[in-house]
Amino acid sequence: MKNTGIISCIMLIGLSSAVLSQDSTMVPIKLELPKPMFIGTPQNLNVKNLQKPLGKPRPAFLAPAGTENVALGKTVYSSDDYPVIGEVEMITDGDKNAAEGSFVELGPFLQDVTVDLGANYKMYAIVFWHFHKQARVYFDVVVQTADDKDMTENVTTLFNNDIDNSSGFGVGKDMHYVETSEGKLIDAKGVTGRYVKLYSKGNTNNDLNHYIEVAVYGLPVK
Repeated sequence: MKNTGIISCIMLIGLSSAVLSQDSTMVPIKLELPKPMFIGTPQNLNVKNLQKPLGKPRPAFLAPAGTENVALGKTVYSSDDYPVIGEVEMITDGDKNAAEGSFVELGPFLQDVTVDLGANYKMYAIVFWHFHKQARVYFDVVVQTADDKDMTENVTTLFNNDIDNSSGFGVGKDMHYVETSEGKLIDAKGVTGRYVKLYSKGNTNNDLNHYIEVAVYGLPVK
């Protein structure tokens, strides 16, 4: 009987180790990128705190096995009820191309979009495309997650490049960047939440705001 008990304990320990190993397996997320619309380094972008181009493709982002885009087809809300171009539903339709008919154009000044994931998820990466038909830099880009639509419960700010606090979210320490077909990938570091909200305040070309796609890579909260 004693030997049987010892063997059972060993089997349980081995099973737990196997489950832990399975949960911690890290693999590249399945991120399909759209066709690039411009090539080369943009010139004469007089923007402070501007990130230098990497000069090569972005490295693959690793996340636990099973991680997928949980924003695909989910409900989107916007501060602009009547977009100049497009419909907000296009922001989670899976189309990342920059061609006409693939992007949403919101009004000037500070605007936002909110993706309702429908349930709480553990998020590992948030990838979004504003506009990559030409080289642009968007200002006051802020990305937050929360448990509620009003962004009052369990709020986490994952990205903020508002260097002068002109949008009221505090002085951001993240860098401005040039839009490309790779989109902007934010490491969400496993934060949990149901809503993802993205802000912007015009760009180097005009005062309008644009969104092509928002993807959220995560796993359901068990």
